[in-house]
Amino acid sequence: MSPAPEGMTTNRPYLLRALYEWIVDNGLTPHILVDAEVDAVDVPEHTVQKGKVVLNIVSSATEQLQLDNDAIHFKARFSGKPHQIYVPIDAVIAIYARENGQGMMFAQDDPSPPPVDGSDDPPPRPQLKVVK
Repeated sequence: MSPAPEGMTTNRPYLLRALYEWIVDNGLTPHILVDAEVDAVDVPEHTVQKGKVVLNIVSSATEQLQLDNDAIHFKARFSGKPHQIYVPIDAVIAIYARENGQGMMFAQDDPSPPPVDGSDDPPPRPQLKVVK
């Protein structure tokens, strides 16, 4: 995720809440894809595969779901055992509907790679031309 413009907060939690409501309003099941290797992510270890975890966040699968500006947290059962789940907003990779995959992926905070030619100059802007 790119940093928020100066003086503004990140738009990620607002987009997450909006997409959550849109998915639920359409009678579908919201899931989030989480980078489980981000600091402070608290999910059952057995649910993590290749550093990622998919969480069902529909109200019938969660208890006390809160989609805050800093984190998503709720209680859920995994293999019949209750767990408190905590996911910092920056750890959310995507939110989507299980049934049809509709949703949104979020840009990650990966630093941009250095220029190939070794210079500090930014790459040239793409050139567009009108095709009729």
